[in-house]
Amino acid sequence: MAQITIAGRRLAYEWTGAGARTLVFLHEGLGSIRQWRDFPARLAEATGWRALVYDRYGYGQSDVLAEPRVGTDFMHREALETLPALLAALAIERPVLVGHSDGASIALIYAGSGRPLGGLVAMAPHVFVEDVSIASIEAARRQFETTDLRARLAKYHRDPVKTFRLWNDVWLDPEFRGWNIESYLPGIRCPVLVIQGEEDEYGTMAQVEAIRRQVSGPCEVLALGACRHAPHRDQPERTLAAIADFVARLAP
Repeated sequence: MAQITIAGRRLAYEWTGAGARTLVFLHEGLGSIRQWRDFPARLAEATGWRALVYDRYGYGQSDVLAEPRVGTDFMHREALETLPALLAALAIERPVLVGHSDGASIALIYAGSGRPLGGLVAMAPHVFVEDVSIASIEAARRQFETTDLRARLAKYHRDPVKTFRLWNDVWLDPEFRGWNIESYLPGIRCPVLVIQGEEDEYGTMAQVEAIRRQVSGPCEVLALGACRHAPHRDQPERTLAAIADFVARLAP
């Protein structure tokens, strides 16, 4: 696993596949390179593109969180500061972003800030905070304190406690209830594919409708039955096929 220093922090990253164009994967709030499993490699093979997967600061094998907390604007800072610097350092131009959950929100902020993109895939995105999100995140805290969730996260993250708190504490901060990124949606002009599980325990179709209604470019939606918060794990074949088809239709 390679490492690169961005803004004084070492980030772990990996390449898979080959090709002139690039898919960039942005993981969920408790995710990492390894938790994508073989999905990036399979999508790279299906599209003929290369894929970049990386661990955000505080996750996976990247530097462990040094600050006591990251602030409720952590997704904005990732989208507007870290991600542009990472893409520039790796000489990636006009990628297609493939984001899941928090990673999808980061991708939407990045796209809405006017930076050039070939396209955007948002799986289980959040553009505002719903009661169902908070209830599930509260349930996750109880699981972390009473089950083997900490041990399972330790397989992927250098410091599972700090990683969990990085995500959980921010989402449960009362200040975060007002978090909303809908103002970025009209600035999104590249093609967008939104994939949402109909049984997602962290969000509803209201998130999808807000995106479809407000983006300025073309927007496609795939709602998946028998699917919770992770389409690429719960419905991998349909998700893979949908993204590959979307990518194949993008302009060069």
